[in-house]
Formats: sequence, structure tokens, C-alpha cells
Amino acid sequence: MSIRRPAKILVVDDVSFLRVVLRDILVHQEIASTVYEAADGLEAVEAYEKFRPDIVALDIVMPRMDGIQALKKIISINPKAKIIIISSEKNRAAVQEAIKLGAQDYILKPFDRIHVGPVFDKVMRQKD
Repeated sequence: MSIRRPAKILVVDDVSFLRVVLRDILVHQEIASTVYEAADGLEAVEAYEKFRPDIVALDIVMPRMDGIQALKKIISINPKAKIIIISSEKNRAAVQEAIKLGAQDYILKPFDRIHVGPVFDKVMRQKD
């Protein structure tokens, strides 16, 4: 069964401004019904276990636990977790590693509102 709009989405980034911008895009484009936020990988894993979001938008470079470590933990909790990596061009190798580990797609920072919706739609349409 595929996920339909709007979805419950967990946005994980250590920069609060970027979480707010992404949340606003997701709500405005009616991609998200609920947006949960986490500031690092540890918070991301805790929020994933508590809220069971449909999709996780996960930054790579964060304090305490980076996105790769968080991705591994989330995948161990739910091997079918839908994860979109949010990262800058300079971390392309880490993005490729995340895709190999189970992330479905990625969005490069700084992201453009126009490109966010199609990536989330593509991941939402993927089979569980």
C-alpha cells in the first residue's frame, strides 16, 4: 500500500530555520498533514519511535548523532521506513552512502520549493 498525501513527516536538521522552511513548504503544498521536528539524530530516532511518521526528511551533518547513524537506527526499527536525505552538494559521498543504506531519495540544500514536492510525491508513491 502506498502513502497518500497528506502524510505525517519528521523533519530532522540541526538548523531550526531550515526545519521551519521545509515544514512551511510541506504544509503549504499539502504534502504534510503533520510535521514533527528533531534537531539531531538522537532526537530523530526517539521521534521516529514515538510518532511513526510516513516519511523522514533527514539531514546528514548534525551534532550528537549524524544522519547516517540515525538512518541505520531507523532502518533497524523499520526496514521499510521512507527516508529522504537533505544535504548540501559537498556531502554527495554521504548522500550516496545513505541511498545504499536504504534512503529512497535526496534533496540538495539550498532546496528550491519547486523541487521539494516532486521528491516527496515520488517517495510517497513507492510501495511499502
